[in-house]
Amino acid sequence: MISAIFWLAGELIHLMILAIIAAAVMSILIAFGVANPRNQIVYSVADFLNKLTEPVLRPIRRFLPYLGNVDISPVVAILLLQALQMVLADIYGRLAMAGMAF
Repeated sequence: MISAIFWLAGELIHLMILAIIAAAVMSILIAFGVANPRNQIVYSVADFLNKLTEPVLRPIRRFLPYLGNVDISPVVAILLLQALQMVLADIYGRLAMAGMAF
């Protein structure tokens, strides 16, 4: 049961990282004019990714300094999520060594 909870948490973190990468790529495509945000599909995908990633990125943007038009909050968020994934793996490893993970 404990291993399933840690597996699910790790997968959710991984999916959030993928969503942040997809949102950043979509933002770049829209900024360079490759994707047209007036297209309904492009707008729907961009809006979905924005709504999915904004709760993670908003608190980070409050603490980062303004760097012009460059938004480095996705990079910081991915690094923090990777660190969280490592912490969860360490906790699970310690539980397994103690014989509590079954």
